[in-house]
Amino acid sequence: MKEANSLFSFLYAALLSEKTKKRAEIFFVSLAIISFLLHLAIIALVDLKIILINDYSKLLSNPISAIYTPFSFILIYEVYLLVYYLPKSTTIYIGKQYEIITLIIIRRIFKDLTKLELNSNWFDSKANVNFTFDIVSTIILFFLIFIFYNLNKKNEINQSKLQKTLDINSFIKLKNIFAIGLIPIFLVLSIYSLAHWIYENFFSITQIVVKIKDINKIFFADFFTILILIEVLLLLFSFFLSDKFNRVIRNSGFIISTILIKLSFGTEGVLNAILIVAAVLFGVIILAIHNKYETLEVKRVSTLES
Repeated sequence: MKEANSLFSFLYAALLSEKTKKRAEIFFVSLAIISFLLHLAIIALVDLKIILINDYSKLLSNPISAIYTPFSFILIYEVYLLVYYLPKSTTIYIGKQYEIITLIIIRRIFKDLTKLELNSNWFDSKANVNFTFDIVSTIILFFLIFIFYNLNKKNEINQSKLQKTLDINSFIKLKNIFAIGLIPIFLVLSIYSLAHWIYENFFSITQIVVKIKDINKIFFADFFTILILIEVLLLLFSFFLSDKFNRVIRNSGFIISTILIKLSFGTEGVLNAILIVAAVLFGVIILAIHNKYETLEVKRVSTLES
């Protein structure tokens, strides 16, 4: 038992400590800057015909498309932050999911900027329509995430006022164990996805590259599938702590929100934007209603104490 606790403490310090988070931030930001400059350099060399590439590489034809690369590393860092906050705060953990899907859309916007057809018949082009929906979706999602975090502040205030009658240390430790297990899984997925993406865009010599799934569907579809399984397990374990109706509905609602995000990776265009916005909007509404329940509980407890 003592050895198990020592191993847990070591892994937690190595993977989920504040010091590790700071190191990860410095590493991924540095990697994003270096990759951006490297991508720009390669585009310049291609443009000067110093190096030759096949006709199917879409990310080496315009300097604007180079922004896609650093955003990929920023997204990986966001994945780490999501795992980091899993044992610390359920709502911030869910908020990080919303941040990730919004950043995916922003990255897609940078990629699709090079495909726009600038003419008077704007909506006759599929690329233009998708770009428009992505821009509108980003604005809506940015506002919804702002509301979500504001609601979370109110939720934290309510929780601080409610007396804790149950020992939640074991549940927090369980979440820490899940988080520690998730990091190597997502690390392997990230390395595979990055290698696959590099091969598709820089080394593939056949037109089949066009038909291969994009990096979002390679990594993030699997990523959100794993998150759904983890959230269901945590929901089941949470019944040992509380069977309060509003808490169960909140956690179940967050799972539904994650499932909607997962489903969005199998769609494109308008349906993709609708599913993502609906997922975040659903999570915001669920948290808002949950807060109403908690506020009533705070008033009830305050009345009994007085």
